[in-house]
Amino acid sequence: MINYVYQLVNPQFFSIKFENVDLKSKVLVRPRFMSICQADQRYYLGNREINKLNEKLPMALIHECCGEVVFDKTGTYKPGQNVVMVPNTLSNGEPLKDYMLENYVEGSYFLSSGYDGFMREFVDISPDRLVPFENIPLQTAAITEFFSVACQAVSRFDKFAHSTRETITIWGDGSLAYVLACVLREKFPKSQLVVIGKNERKLSRFSFVNQTYLNYELPDNFKTDHAFECVGGESCYDAIDHIITHIRPQGVVMLLGVSENKIAIDTRLMLEKGLTMIGCSRSGKADFEEAVNLMKTQKVIRRLSSIIYEDSPVHNIDDIHRVFATDLNTPFKTVFEWKL
Repeated sequence: MINYVYQLVNPQFFSIKFENVDLKSKVLVRPRFMSICQADQRYYLGNREINKLNEKLPMALIHECCGEVVFDKTGTYKPGQNVVMVPNTLSNGEPLKDYMLENYVEGSYFLSSGYDGFMREFVDISPDRLVPFENIPLQTAAITEFFSVACQAVSRFDKFAHSTRETITIWGDGSLAYVLACVLREKFPKSQLVVIGKNERKLSRFSFVNQTYLNYELPDNFKTDHAFECVGGESCYDAIDHIITHIRPQGVVMLLGVSENKIAIDTRLMLEKGLTMIGCSRSGKADFEEAVNLMKTQKVIRRLSSIIYEDSPVHNIDDIHRVFATDLNTPFKTVFEWKL
């Protein structure tokens, strides 16, 4: 069976690749709704080092996607069943060590990062890389991968942070900070949840947290037990510096923001306070399952709908360019129906 794969060959230039799909050991899934990630935008716009672009391209973009099972010779899924696809893939098939999470295993690879993502007519994928779902709008299910990243961060926080969690603070007011706040609100309903950002309009969306602050209005005497950094970029220097200043001794700092450049950290104060810093990136199947479990509740669906903008369906390559342009002007998440 011949499949159409819509690859980014050079920044803002797509080409169609034809390939055979594996119907013997893989599940055939038709993508339904997709969501654009900042990583997709960086590749699309060419905002990566030239050597990285040469290393990764050509490839199909998008790793946030839900779809519909078309065919499954393994008998694991039924035709028409809704699924979300896990882009993280173990290449060697070896069992994980008891402490190892699948997304940190050496040798694993990630679709839409040097390997074709989900911008295809069909996706042939291993049955263990699928998570079925029901009673979740497809527009919401499209951001499951993104939501699962927050689920993993909260899971790791719960494992390593000390038991005093009266105040948990998020630095950042973007999409990642928002979904993280959703997960923390569900997992730690008794904690005081605080969000610190720089955009008052974005902060107004966080109506379900206890307190929000603009970063330049944060009181000098503000204290938090633990903190999550969701800023990234050049601004993560200031965010991490503020966290180290305002966090209480022996707190846990969860780092989720991506910076292309190295940043300085006040190690003297960090050591004086005995802080623990934990880096989080991507997620695994267990996090997808947790995400689906949380996302099927009406409360979470309603909150997530507040940050989702649905663009018009994609019927051709011109429409792909359109949704990437739309996403540049969308404050949170852009999703679209895939009809190619």
